[in-house]
Amino acid sequence: MTAGTRRRGRRRRPPRQRPGSAPGRGCRPRGAPGRCHAGSYRGKRRGEPGGGHGGGRGPLSAEGIRGGAGSSQLSAVPGAAAVTVVAVERYLAQAPPAARSHYWYDLTLADSARRHRCHLEPRFNALVQRARLRPGTRVRLTRCSYRYDEKRLNHGFLCLEGLERAGDGDTAVADTPPDGLCPLQPLRGDRRHYLPLWNNEDPYGDVWVRDKPPVQVDVDVSKLTNLGHLEMTWRSRVHFPPLLVRILHKSRLRYYGKPEKKMDMPYQVKKDEFADGSGMMSMVLWNSLCPEWYHTMKVGSVLLLEKYAIKTSFPFKTHPTPGDSQMKKFATIEISLNGRDPPTEISIIPEDMVKPEWGLPEVKYRFITRSELEDLPNNHTCDVIGLVTFVGRAERARKREQGEDFWLYRWAHAIDGTSDQPFILELFATSQPDVFERIHPMTYLVCTQMRVIRNLTENPSRTIYLTTSNESQIFITGWHKGQPYAKDDKVKNFIQWTKSQSESDQIKKTIIGGYYPFPRPPESFLKYSESVLKPIGEIGKEIEDLHYREHKQIAVQGIISAIRYKSWSNAAEEAPGGELLQVQCVRVNAIALKQHGEFYSNKRKGSKKKGINGPKTMFSCRVPLMFFSYQEGVSDTPETEETGRTCDSWQSDLWAQVKDKLINYLHHSKIFPESIPCKFDYVHKDFLLQQYNLLAAVHQPIEARTAKNISEFKRAHGLGYYEVTVLGVNHDIAIDVAFLPLFCPDNPHLFQLEDIQNDTLLSCMSCISAYEIVKAAKDLDGKHVVCILDICHLGDDKVEVFLSKIYKTMEPGVLDPV
Repeated sequence: MTAGTRRRGRRRRPPRQRPGSAPGRGCRPRGAPGRCHAGSYRGKRRGEPGGGHGGGRGPLSAEGIRGGAGSSQLSAVPGAAAVTVVAVERYLAQAPPAARSHYWYDLTLADSARRHRCHLEPRFNALVQRARLRPGTRVRLTRCSYRYDEKRLNHGFLCLEGLERAGDGDTAVADTPPDGLCPLQPLRGDRRHYLPLWNNEDPYGDVWVRDKPPVQVDVDVSKLTNLGHLEMTWRSRVHFPPLLVRILHKSRLRYYGKPEKKMDMPYQVKKDEFADGSGMMSMVLWNSLCPEWYHTMKVGSVLLLEKYAIKTSFPFKTHPTPGDSQMKKFATIEISLNGRDPPTEISIIPEDMVKPEWGLPEVKYRFITRSELEDLPNNHTCDVIGLVTFVGRAERARKREQGEDFWLYRWAHAIDGTSDQPFILELFATSQPDVFERIHPMTYLVCTQMRVIRNLTENPSRTIYLTTSNESQIFITGWHKGQPYAKDDKVKNFIQWTKSQSESDQIKKTIIGGYYPFPRPPESFLKYSESVLKPIGEIGKEIEDLHYREHKQIAVQGIISAIRYKSWSNAAEEAPGGELLQVQCVRVNAIALKQHGEFYSNKRKGSKKKGINGPKTMFSCRVPLMFFSYQEGVSDTPETEETGRTCDSWQSDLWAQVKDKLINYLHHSKIFPESIPCKFDYVHKDFLLQQYNLLAAVHQPIEARTAKNISEFKRAHGLGYYEVTVLGVNHDIAIDVAFLPLFCPDNPHLFQLEDIQNDTLLSCMSCISAYEIVKAAKDLDGKHVVCILDICHLGDDKVEVFLSKIYKTMEPGVLDPV
């Protein structure tokens, strides 16, 4: 008897009801056509051997997986046919036994006939964490086993213990849509829900109720209490009267699950702020109420709360800045909403039923314009609206060293017409994945509760930016309808400004994706902690430990030993065997480069001349690269090699002596298409968003994607890049890294050139002045420097390593920018 046929004598269990779910949501009622059970595919119980779609022979069929649960052995070597990874889903591991990883992964695999859910042996977790095993990947299964859960009757799952990658493709799953599915639960352990694949702050899966409809509620005002009265009397009461309040601020989700703790829904919405006529207080939403109510509770919603609890507020807890500075804040206690002890009753009052006599405050904002930003102090809280001109790729930052949890963030620029400078926005995930993943140039972006960041110990003229807070919300075109901020005067002024703008002119200035070196490193290396300084021999380990789209900044001591200029054609194609950009030499017009040098010189002197956008004339050819001098009084004729000053590379005498004696030479100067900001193309908006967002947890079939290639889009950088060799101070290890010139002719505000003006070598490299580059490099010949490197994992085996800053050692213990 095979694993797919052992069903005799089993009793069907009723499906488990998820918190907040209602009949008709998720599973069909028993007896309905095509019925299914929670966590299973149609026709098979959750975890039942052989559960899946379709039939026929293949690696996922009972015949294809030899030695299933009904045979004398529980492990097997499947057939040689490849299958496609349809979905990769993550959930909290369970202890004991002690888990090597805090998280486990389940895969959905498909061949031409069926689908099957499998658990991935945790020793292969690194394949998922580095996006080598991802939705769309074709794999061959080399070993599987069937595991029974000894704590549950008739429950088991297939475990993948060996696999080989067989490429990428869609053929096997194009005609097998996941119809008839119920909300899925993890295969292993007792966890009841999946987490998002790349962070913990976003809601993920069917357990999260999209919107609970408003209900007709008779509000008896005589039975209500208010927040001010509660603060004075709460210690003398066990049960509290109903509250009628309006939500003023909404915070992102906090996930606090641990492998050693058994909790169904370890979520918390920590600092929602609501108010009535007496003042403002914090509210905490706990556990099972989070998936039931998080999407429904919006800023501006009116709630009727009954059977709530009151707890002492943490004394050092931060609070959002209210739009109404006169509103009283009750900070000593907070309202606790939980699914039990006691089970809170929550009702949403439709806005058209809200009565003026209830005295509920309106939501107010603190919008600023870009021209007002320069005068705001550090850490000031504000709201902004702007037209997006640049949005960077989604990246991740590790929360704790060696941990598996990450912050998800991206950078954006937005303009509002009040300044020639944009808002620079650091946007962390705000538990709004539908919005975060759809931010694109030319959309109207609203960000609330943003904090001003300016480094008071550095040059005060350095660029200011805004970052999200715990209570920030973001909205883009398509999400603005019904939002309370639509009534704000500065929002109305912005809309009027946009009507005066030419869409065709604005879209020419828009950019998406790529490496974005911001915020710039400090002017002195002593501002860093010592933990960022790594031996050059450990760079390989640092790179190997990176997870997918993880960005990290490290510092190494070394000697600048060689510089090579490289450029790419505007018609670059993927190189065979990888996605590297095709490298070609270009001949650059001397007059254009001279103008570029003058532009950069004027900018460094603080000139505010307008209308100069750098070189516009350049063309490609397959001839040796030639650079030009910018000295006054010198003709525009290119210098020849005989002058000793023209070349496409430079190397020190020391490098010539040691490069053949190295014990390790790391090559990480490759430039990938994902590294280069490109011009935004509205026609291919969805493709570009897909490229610069994180990989989806569920595979998209062919018809949902485009045949475009990211290399086909026009790059915002047209002048190429540099390969820089850094030799270790002990002359035994070296590394090649890349440097991307910080200049974009069509959008001079994309990168802030003044932030590298004290970095002589990188300043020269940014203006593509070969003569000055060689001169600056020779000044560093043989001298010890500290190099700041930006490293980011782009998936598979692609890792970019960019040189961001150089500090020169003047004397022991003193480091200054080069």
